[in-house]
Amino acid sequence: MASTHQASILTSPGTPLTLSTLPTPSPGPQEILINVHSLALNPIDYYQRDMGFPPITHSPAVLGSDISGTVISSGSEVPPGLFPAGTRVTGFAPCFFKQGEPQYGAFQEKVLVPYQLVCPIPWGVGWNEAASLGMSVITAWSGWWVIGLLSRELKVEVEESTNKGGQKGILVWGGSSSIGTGAIQSAKLMGFKVYTTSSPHNHAYLLSTLNADRVFDYKDPDVVSFIIKAAQEDGISISIAYDAAGATDSCTAILNALTPPGEQGRIASAVGLKGRVSEMVMEGGAVAKFVVAPEEEKDRDQFFEWVFNRWLKEKLEKGEYVPSPRVRVVEGGLAGLNGALDELKKGVSGVKLVVEVKK
Repeated sequence: MASTHQASILTSPGTPLTLSTLPTPSPGPQEILINVHSLALNPIDYYQRDMGFPPITHSPAVLGSDISGTVISSGSEVPPGLFPAGTRVTGFAPCFFKQGEPQYGAFQEKVLVPYQLVCPIPWGVGWNEAASLGMSVITAWSGWWVIGLLSRELKVEVEESTNKGGQKGILVWGGSSSIGTGAIQSAKLMGFKVYTTSSPHNHAYLLSTLNADRVFDYKDPDVVSFIIKAAQEDGISISIAYDAAGATDSCTAILNALTPPGEQGRIASAVGLKGRVSEMVMEGGAVAKFVVAPEEEKDRDQFFEWVFNRWLKEKLEKGEYVPSPRVRVVEGGLAGLNGALDELKKGVSGVKLVVEVKK
């Protein structure tokens, strides 16, 4: 008798998710079958549920990307010994790339994930915290990749030794968001001084837990001038920004004031640019680019493999990267996903909503 499992499915965009039973798939050559313990929610999940965007071509569809769980089995081309059965992992289910194909969405008990998008987690990292890693880490690094801090050869272009004098900074706008926390931590690990913005109640967390160097209230009408003044007093130049909150104009004003002569300001924008373009030159000459992973599948797989199988694995093992932001569990399991997505849609600050599939 074929194995089955529970899933929360979308029969049509604009309708609620419903519980259903799906056949449990076997992994393809480069895939891992994961027994899901916890899953984390992202705004794009309710965009897909409510509007079908990014596009969904499958009906029914299974949504979601961020998971933690244990390896059930691996495909024939997964490197031997990399993910043996029982390994505790975090993963980024490829819902977007598979356009809702059911076996690849996170909102279910068992899911297929390409091994390049899976990372083992140390025993000191809990299930709920581990589930928060995928979107945060991959989107942060996609931003650094698209503006050239990570080269096409997957080499970090700004090594820690470059910044030991403490003279270079990065601006992260929206630092308490999931993506913003990933940008802060990865920038710090590259050796930058990090100037960031958030609501005041998140300042202590960003400073003490994520080691941001300066934090500013994004709602303050003078926040741009405060950041410029602080960096000038610190003797820090800032020519690079990560915009996780749709504030490219503010980022541009700061880069225009703090970019050294002869350099061009660069902005990685996780929020769509005006006119839905992929790149635009801002007033003053800074270039803003929309955050995307490599377009070609082969290049994308190599990029994912570097981020998850190597960089994140190493940083988690060394305790140099912490799952962020803080998690808050929404009760109800798979049956409670509609309510959890509705709560996320209303807005949260400085937390990641997590659903426990297994307790």
